[in-house]
Amino acid sequence: MHALVLAAKGIAGHIAPMDLMTRGGVDVIALLVMVGWLYRRRPSAPAMPLVLAALNIGLFAAMSTISAGKFPAGVGFGLFGILSLVRLRSAAFTLRDVAYTFVTLVIALCTGLPHRQMWLVAVLDAVVLLAVLLVDDPKSYEPPTRTVKLTLDRIYPEPALIAHDVALRFGQAPLCVVVDEVDYVRETTRVSARYPAQPGEPTAAPDAEPREQVTVS
Repeated sequence: MHALVLAAKGIAGHIAPMDLMTRGGVDVIALLVMVGWLYRRRPSAPAMPLVLAALNIGLFAAMSTISAGKFPAGVGFGLFGILSLVRLRSAAFTLRDVAYTFVTLVIALCTGLPHRQMWLVAVLDAVVLLAVLLVDDPKSYEPPTRTVKLTLDRIYPEPALIAHDVALRFGQAPLCVVVDEVDYVRETTRVSARYPAQPGEPTAAPDAEPREQVTVS
């Protein structure tokens, strides 16, 4: 009688091992495609593949456990409350990393729910991965650059003179120069100059560039 009530409410009394293995296989394949191919097409934070895999597998396991039988609603809300606290606080993590993290969670949610038609789950995962493939095109991004932060020992009357002075001091014209701070007490100007990354030099995506601190006098 209890099993019939659960079935009427759409709650499974147990998860068939074959169903769990099938959904787990689809989840792992989607994860390998996203992390092993799509995410690695451009330079990124070395720790992000581990973060993405841990979130995906962990959420899949949690969803499978919750769906295995009658589960207190408070525990489910607590789980998603914990997930909402996840933050990528490191400066090396970019908006692109956050987007891939969101996709990782979506794939785990799609494949983690039992008793769903597998063709629908596989199609939804494929649609998500295809969207990432089309949108996150490495060719659409500008070449890797490095940012040099400089402290110049003077104040410039015109912004155009800053780029000219930086080019004279470094022997190479920067791609752009951004004024970070002008200190009239110390008579210094702090700027950030962007240069193309040299061959063999460690690079990063434009939204997570390595920085060098230089004081020029």
